[in-house]
Amino acid sequence: MALVSDATSGEGSGADAGANRTVQAYNDLRALLLSGHYEPDSRLTESDLTTRLGVSRGTLRSVLARLAQEGYVTAEAHRSARTRSFSVDEALEILETREVLESALAASAARRATDADVEAMTRTCERMWECQVPGGRDEYQMLNRRFHEQIRETARHATLSRFVDSLLYPLVMQQYRHVGRAYPRTDSVKEHEAILATIATRNPEAASAAMKHHLSAARRDLELQFAEPADL
Repeated sequence: MALVSDATSGEGSGADAGANRTVQAYNDLRALLLSGHYEPDSRLTESDLTTRLGVSRGTLRSVLARLAQEGYVTAEAHRSARTRSFSVDEALEILETREVLESALAASAARRATDADVEAMTRTCERMWECQVPGGRDEYQMLNRRFHEQIRETARHATLSRFVDSLLYPLVMQQYRHVGRAYPRTDSVKEHEAILATIATRNPEAASAAMKHHLSAARRDLELQFAEPADL
């Protein structure tokens, strides 16, 4: 089936409809990248993506250009792209930076949390415990992301949130998830509950420390896995 031209549409003006399709295609492809649908350093071809996203080549090129500018993909010759791949040093820097930023978000959340915010995070933690069973990994991952999103929403700090978005740490986690201890870690829910307790008691300093302790686990695993052998 031929694609509808981006310059025409039955919904509103052609320019508005084209802009809406571009935004939707950007959001859809970004979500696929963040979900781990594509392996690191995978080639993304125009023919596959135009079919998957239902857009023209011109729209796709605009989307890929934006994603390349934001660091989600790397542009290649002949109008193709590859998913990002991170060296160990790059991954460690990103995870370390995430610790700093999300620790600050946790402190802000502790200062600004409402009772409704705390109740919502409590329900998420309760569901995370329920997912500690065979076959519960995918839902646990979703709940883990949701818990951190709830902290960001509770923090109400737009500047910190923008910096966190720019880190692309979900791509790092997808690439290196196989490294180190099993996922999810057995202590993960307890660490989430510790963060929640500090937010519920409106203790910013403790919230920052609890978040840093929680996020440092992934970085420590990566450091240990790729540490140089000690000289004999």
